[in-house]
Amino acid sequence: MKRTPIEYDAQSDTLQVYLSDAPIEESAEVQPGLIVDYDAAGNIVGIELLDASEIIKRSSEPITVGQ
Repeated sequence: MKRTPIEYDAQSDTLQVYLSDAPIEESAEVQPGLIVDYDAAGNIVGIELLDASEIIKRSSEPITVGQ
């Protein structure tokens, strides 16, 4: 079954990006709120971002350097 490459669930505030249609065999939280999904061969199948709206909001704030 073909997956939609990018999915957002507003209720859980979760953003999922799929890189492959391979079945997910294992998942690991590599950083708080960042989950990587792997297939049976250890290849990355997808990435899941928890609390996505908060992370996107923070990443769009201007960065001030050298004041």
